[in-house]
Amino acid sequence: MKPTLFTYGGQVNKGFVQYTAKLTGKKKPKICFLPTATGDALWYINYWYELCHDLEVEPHVLKVWISTSSQDWEFEDLLLEMDAIIVGGGNTLNLMTLLKAHEIDKTFKKAYDKGIVLAGGSAGSICWFNGGFSDSRPKKLTFVEGFNFLPFSNCPHYHSDASRRPLFHSNIQKGILTDGYACDDLSGIVFENGKVAKVMSLDEHNHSYYVYKKDGEVVEERLKSEIF
Repeated sequence: MKPTLFTYGGQVNKGFVQYTAKLTGKKKPKICFLPTATGDALWYINYWYELCHDLEVEPHVLKVWISTSSQDWEFEDLLLEMDAIIVGGGNTLNLMTLLKAHEIDKTFKKAYDKGIVLAGGSAGSICWFNGGFSDSRPKKLTFVEGFNFLPFSNCPHYHSDASRRPLFHSNIQKGILTDGYACDDLSGIVFENGKVAKVMSLDEHNHSYYVYKKDGEVVEERLKSEIF
């Protein structure tokens, strides 16, 4: 397996889970979900299992908002046994802070190099890039730094949240953000070895984009996608 990342614009749903499973090339892949960005909310964990109950996957959950003093295994022990890892949406800043504090970001890098598919949407998309604007803080969208597995900026919810597209463009124009990738809620991009390999959408109305600065102007290029 090549180092593979699958990033999408909205929250995890059945279509995105099926596509992630397909990327692993396994008949019944083991997929671990991280609900960290919602504080390991029970509703999110239940939602994950509901999504997976009739799919050909073996679902797992990694909770980090717990007391681990009696736990006899490391986070790495579970994650490196997976075929894919999906990071859920929520508060991007809290997600980044907690995963770095537990050094799970280092485990992600081991998983990535090992060929385990890494995936996620919303906050779980921004985290794989060098950063993007998020609603993690009060009042307005602000910049949050990502893990920088992909050296581009990122914008999820590209058209569903009217404030995000102009903010993304203006900050690329100002040089605050690097050139980057944006996805509508039901569209996603597969990166292999850090380069775009495939673009998918769950319907004909959602798309993904490459947004970059050229000759002093911001250019938005819609990427050709397959409907999954």
